[in-house]
Amino acid sequence: MVEGENSKRALSLDALRGYAILTMVLSGTIVSGILPAWMYHAQTPPPSNQFDPSVLGITWVDLVFPFFLFAMGAAFPFSIGKRLEKGISLWKVSAESILRGCQLTFFAIFIQHMYPWVVSAPQDYRAWFITLIAFVLMFPMFMRLPWKMPGWTRYAIKFAAFGVGVLMLLTVKYANDRSFALAYSNIIILVLANMAIFGSLIYIFTAKNKLLRLAILPFVMAVFLGSDTDGSWQKIVFNYSPVPWMYKFYYLKYLFIVLPGSIAGEYILEWMGKNNENSDRKKENKIAISMLILTVVLIVTNLIFLLARLTVVNLIVSSSLLLVGYFLLKPCKSDDAVLWKNFFVAGAYLLLLGLFFEAFEGGIRKDRSTYSYYFVTSGLAFMALIFFTVVCDYFRRSKYVSFLVMAGQNPMIAYVGASMVVLPILQIVGAGSLLETMMTNPWTGFLRGLIVTALVTLMTMFFTCIKWFWRT
Repeated sequence: MVEGENSKRALSLDALRGYAILTMVLSGTIVSGILPAWMYHAQTPPPSNQFDPSVLGITWVDLVFPFFLFAMGAAFPFSIGKRLEKGISLWKVSAESILRGCQLTFFAIFIQHMYPWVVSAPQDYRAWFITLIAFVLMFPMFMRLPWKMPGWTRYAIKFAAFGVGVLMLLTVKYANDRSFALAYSNIIILVLANMAIFGSLIYIFTAKNKLLRLAILPFVMAVFLGSDTDGSWQKIVFNYSPVPWMYKFYYLKYLFIVLPGSIAGEYILEWMGKNNENSDRKKENKIAISMLILTVVLIVTNLIFLLARLTVVNLIVSSSLLLVGYFLLKPCKSDDAVLWKNFFVAGAYLLLLGLFFEAFEGGIRKDRSTYSYYFVTSGLAFMALIFFTVVCDYFRRSKYVSFLVMAGQNPMIAYVGASMVVLPILQIVGAGSLLETMMTNPWTGFLRGLIVTALVTLMTMFFTCIKWFWRT
């Protein structure tokens, strides 16, 4: 919450989303091949950074996407639940969710075709300017125009922007004789589009029943487990898609992260409806600080031990830390502590479930993702949310992570900021060659990622400050 007053927005949730999106930018802009293995996706180790499914474990890079998915699910009670509370029909809210998914699908296709390396190889001024034009065009596509005007004018501008976007997709000359293709899209955004549709629909019809929502997941799992059996109806369902460029049943595996996230959002919403009074602030401050330390240690130790394949050690250490956290929180009765307990119990359950699933499918992996990956990362997302809740909503020190909060409030801009704004502009002004020379050394290669991420952060903060938000 904003310091000194109650807020209708959970800044901790924005901070988690901002952390996910900015670390996603950082991981995509650091030097390739010469940093330690834990600086990349576990299954794309250096020096080649080629996909190797035999590598087991996860790194911090493997947490950024599930953390973002988790935050997406946690937003459902705010974006969808409040509309249902206002009496808006299930079918209207469902139609809005489907429309949102369709807009995200267009976003996935549009940005993938407008990246400068897709437009030209090698990249040139034409590619950089086309990319910048595409970025500017997305403002009337995805933001609510701040000027006063009739509703029909807003829709006319939006439809015109989408029309120009479609025209660009069909007429731009791409590199390597590539032509426009619906199936050529940004896979991360496409997964989010599927979650915007299917995750939202599940939430809409289970908004008042958490258990029913979670009870859907074993049925999804059953289809996955039966999809390798020839002649089974599960295989038919798994392989069927009326629009394969938009939907595959395979994408629904991420419901195992999104739906637990929706539970976290409901816990936050319940907490926001209370007085948030503390019974013994001095004692609770010590517990809050302990939880800050404990959650960070839990996340870090799981990354280290799972990548090092010390699975037994990790299970023992994680179980011990979870016991410590349980007994720390058990006597607390304040509204803040009840929220932490809810997060902690859910996170502990999912983390332990993931560690028990670890040997299944050969070991934890992001690609091809395993059930242990879904459960472990969801559990760690709950722990990360405790950290940001204590910082932002309990100690009310959100100013220290304001860059995360503001990026989390404008994630679509942050996501394309590096590839479609910062790097093209740096190339146009002649600084691109300097960035390239930084890629030959591990330290400067990492510094390059920090510089680009910092510029993306500043750009996103600027648009957030002037309230230019992209929304679908």
